[in-house]
Amino acid sequence: MKIFLAVIGFLMILGGSGWASPPDASMRPLMRPGLPLGDFVSRAPSLLAVVASQRPRLRDAAVFVPASATGTLDVSGPSQSFSAWRRDFYDRARAEGIQQATLDRAFRGVSPNATVLDRDQNQSEFSRTLWDYLDSAASAARIDNGRAAFAENRPLLAEIERQYEVEAEVVAAIWGLESAYGTFRGSVPIIEAMATLAHEGRRREFFEAELLAALQILQDGDVSPSEMQGSWAGAMGHTQFMPTSFLAHAVDHDNNGRRDIWSDDPTDALASTAQYLAQNGWTFGQPWALEVVLPDGFDFSQSGELIQENAAHWNRLGVRLAGGGRVPDHGPSSILLPAGHSAVALVIYENFHVIETYNPADAYVIGVGHLADRIAGGGAFQGGWPRGDRALSNDERFELQRRLTAAGFSTERVDGIVGPLTIQAVREYQAAEGLVPDGYASEAILRRLRRG
Repeated sequence: MKIFLAVIGFLMILGGSGWASPPDASMRPLMRPGLPLGDFVSRAPSLLAVVASQRPRLRDAAVFVPASATGTLDVSGPSQSFSAWRRDFYDRARAEGIQQATLDRAFRGVSPNATVLDRDQNQSEFSRTLWDYLDSAASAARIDNGRAAFAENRPLLAEIERQYEVEAEVVAAIWGLESAYGTFRGSVPIIEAMATLAHEGRRREFFEAELLAALQILQDGDVSPSEMQGSWAGAMGHTQFMPTSFLAHAVDHDNNGRRDIWSDDPTDALASTAQYLAQNGWTFGQPWALEVVLPDGFDFSQSGELIQENAAHWNRLGVRLAGGGRVPDHGPSSILLPAGHSAVALVIYENFHVIETYNPADAYVIGVGHLADRIAGGGAFQGGWPRGDRALSNDERFELQRRLTAAGFSTERVDGIVGPLTIQAVREYQAAEGLVPDGYASEAILRRLRRG
């Protein structure tokens, strides 16, 4: 659900990004529109392609490469007038089953939106560390508001949990990070935003697909054009579905004849979020992750998302829960060190990767999971964070990948995303240099690479 239902493009948390709304509003690491993530089921097969859920092995590739890093992005603007583009688009839309009456109603008064173009072309590139992100994502206010929203909607959330077999606190946490529990749902007209970005042309195929999906939603009668509002990049409602994700996963939970994720009533949005997670493989009763303590002498080559083992393996190595006790058996799991060996350590399960299909940023997944735990009454992380460190900038992440590859530790691609493949390259470089091979892509590692 941009639901993240999938997104909007590039994630950038550990690697930098702007924020769509105030700190206590949407907490999605701003994703650059451009590449759909998650399972999109098409109602218009030639333009709304089915895209597989992105697994950890693929996350390094699932990005839109920023122009600032490559110099190749075409920012020259649209090659035809808006009216000419609209005429051509109408032909394509009618071929996909969109009726002329729907087009006339949807495009009445629509023109290029200068604010949308400005937001798209001038996204902030500042970097934010994981711990800074979590300070907001799981702030005292967000936890308190989440517990209050949970209590207010307890019967609904319990009903959704029973029907879709997704824990209610996880649904509530996504709600909290996406729209601050419904208080920041976005007010940009979706048809106008999608038409503006499709006409602008840099990611025309992607945004025309989203626009077609939005038109299909209107044609189905779920919402009116004036009510179909959301973010500048097309995410809609309480849990910020992109139009394609809406078609694939939205449900009419209250049985009123409409799948309504836009109104003050969150029923359909929360149920749709649960359905999204369920359809992407959520396992009821399985944690997303558990905080653990690693033993002295732990073999850090055993860490990282590319290594999956069972609980017995971790227990034999001496891994223990942060609160004491052995690692429980919840299926295949990995040891994740999101900020290196001296910080919080997690054992992550398949449900971690299910949340990734909503947004592939580790920071977002950890934010959702930790906020869910706190809403349910759990405590803060017991481990610390390297708060003296800063996040690498966008350009520095590209540089890190180039230097690692040049030194013989290939990241397989240079895309500015510190995903599992880049982390593995960092780990191999650290081992060769006699450092703790925890895979932490820090400023210190980049400085060492620069020295050669």
